[in-house]
Amino acid sequence: MTTNTTKIAGRYRLERRLGIGGMSTVQLAFDERLQRHVAVKLLAEHLADDESFVSRFKREARAAARLVHPNIVQVFDFGFDEAAHQHFIVMEHVSGQSCAELLRDRGHLDVDQAVSIVTQACRGLEYAHRNGVVHRDVKPGNLLVSDTGMVKLADFGIARATDQSSITQVGSVLGTAAYLAPEQARGEEAGPRADIYSLGVVSYQLLSGRLPYEANSLSELALRQQRESPPPLNRLNPTVPPELARVVATALEIDQEARPVDGLEFAEAIRAGAQGIEVQPATAATDHLGTAASTRVLPSREPATAATRVAPRVAPARAATSPRSAAPHRRTAPAEPPTTSAPRRSVARQPAAPSRGRRAMRRLMGLLLLAIAFVLAVVVAVIIVTSTSNTVVKTRNIATKDVQSAIKDLEGVVNQYTK
Repeated sequence: MTTNTTKIAGRYRLERRLGIGGMSTVQLAFDERLQRHVAVKLLAEHLADDESFVSRFKREARAAARLVHPNIVQVFDFGFDEAAHQHFIVMEHVSGQSCAELLRDRGHLDVDQAVSIVTQACRGLEYAHRNGVVHRDVKPGNLLVSDTGMVKLADFGIARATDQSSITQVGSVLGTAAYLAPEQARGEEAGPRADIYSLGVVSYQLLSGRLPYEANSLSELALRQQRESPPPLNRLNPTVPPELARVVATALEIDQEARPVDGLEFAEAIRAGAQGIEVQPATAATDHLGTAASTRVLPSREPATAATRVAPRVAPARAATSPRSAAPHRRTAPAEPPTTSAPRRSVARQPAAPSRGRRAMRRLMGLLLLAIAFVLAVVVAVIIVTSTSNTVVKTRNIATKDVQSAIKDLEGVVNQYTK
C-alpha cells in the first residue's frame, strides 16, 4: 500500500517508507510542531469503513498510549486523516532494525544477543500485562532493536483492534500464524500467557533460524501443535545450552498453565539457562515438591526414632549387677516390670498433692471460725458483765448457756474439718 499524501493531520510530514505489511504502512515522518522525527503507521484505507474496527481501534490505541516503558514503543498520537481517508498512529521512532530484518540478514543470532533481546522483551510484556494490556501479536517484526541495543515492542493493542475485522480473514493473521498460541488458533481469548508463547516462538527462531512449526493455515498449525514437539534447540544449534533449550520448550507448551507465569519469570529462566543453570518455573514448584520428595525427607528424622530404642538398654545395665543374670535374653525380660511399675507409682502419688492442699485449707478455715467465735464470745461476755439490770442478769444466764453451747458446736465443727 502506498500513499501520495505528504502530510498527515496537518503536522506530520512524511519522508520515507520504513516498512509495509498486510494491514499498514509505516512511514518515517517529521513532527513539525514538536520538531522531531516520529514513525507514522497508516492503516489500510478500507478499515476506515469498518465501524467495529474504528471503536476497537480507538479503545486499544488509548490503552497503548498509556504504556510508558523503556522496552515499549511509545504511542504519541492517533486519529483519522480525512484527506487520506486513513487511520493513523504516531509512534516513537526507533533507529535500528527489527528482529525480522536481523533474521533476514544473519539467519540466526548468537546466544548472548538472543538472550538480551528476549529478556528485554519480557520486561516490556510484564509491564504491559501488569497494566491490563495483552499484545496478541508478538513476532520478530514487532521487536525493534535500536542502534544502542535497546529492544522495544511495537504495535500494542493493534492485533486486538483488528481481531474481528475483515482484514483478519484476508490474510493478516495467516501471515503470523506460526506465532499464535494454541488457544488463539482455537479462537479462544488470548491472555498474557499467549504473549509468552509467541515470545517463545521468537526465541526459538532467533536461536535456530527456523520456526518450531511450519504451517500454511491455522488448522494445520493447530494439528501440528497437538501432534508434534519441535526439535530441541540444542540439537539444531549446538551452541545453545540444553538448559536454555528446555526453558524455551516450556514457553511452547500447549497447556498454557505449564508455561512461565509471567515475563519476569521467563526472563529469569532464560538468563539462567544461558549460563547452564536449571531453573524450575513457579508452575512446576508443586510437582517438584510432591509426596515422593516428602517421603524421602523422612530418613532425616531417624535419630529421633533411634533415641527411643536406646531406652530398653538401661534395664539390662541394672540387671547386669545381679549374678543371677547370665544370658542376654534373660536380662531383657526382667527389665519390663520396673519400666512398667515406675509410671504406676508416679500416677498413684499425683493425687496426693491435691489431697494435702484440701486438708490444709480445711485446717485454716477451722482456725478462722474458732477465732471469730472467740472474739464474739469475749464481746458478749463484756457486755453482759458490765450490765446490772435484772433483764440483763437473766439474759446473762441464758446467753452464757447459749455461748457455751455455741462454743461446743464450733469446737465440733473445727474437730470435724481438722481430722
